[in-house]
Amino acid sequence: MRRPCLALMLALTVSGCGLMDRLRKPDAPVQATVAAAPVAGIAPPVETAVLGAAGQSAAALDTTTPAERAQALAAPATGGERELGRVVVALGSPAEQGLWLRTALVTAVVPGRVVTAAGQALAVELRPGSGAAQLSLAGFQALGLGLTELPEVTVFGP
Repeated sequence: MRRPCLALMLALTVSGCGLMDRLRKPDAPVQATVAAAPVAGIAPPVETAVLGAAGQSAAALDTTTPAERAQALAAPATGGERELGRVVVALGSPAEQGLWLRTALVTAVVPGRVVTAAGQALAVELRPGSGAAQLSLAGFQALGLGLTELPEVTVFGP
C-alpha cells in the first residue's frame, strides 16, 4: 500500500513543478519542452500531364480507333496463356493512350487479356505496377464499363 501512495505522491509533485514556475512568473510564456520529431522522408513531387481544356469528354481523350477496339475485343484466347488472377481495376491515367492494364501480377510488359464478370474479353498490354490495378481509358470504354466503376476482372497472360 505504501508503494502506490508513494508513486502517486511523486507523480503529483512532478506535475506540480510546472504550475509552481507559472505562479512565480505569471507573465512568462509557457515554453514547450517537446523536441520536434525528425522528418522521416518526403515524397517526391507528383508529375502531372495537361490533358487539355477543362470539361473535355472521355471520348475526346481516347485516341484508339474503332478498328483497334474491335480487333482487341475479337482477339481469341491463345493456347499458351494462363489465368494470372482476379483484380479490381480503377481507371488509369487518361494521358497514357492505348489498351493496357497496369498490375502487380506481371513483372514485365507482356501481351495479355482481361475478362469481365459479364464474360466480355479484351486483349491488352499487361504492364508491371504496384498497388491497385489500373485499366486504360480505352479499355474501360471498349468493355462498356462506367468510368467511376471499380469492376473485377480476370487477368490472363503468358
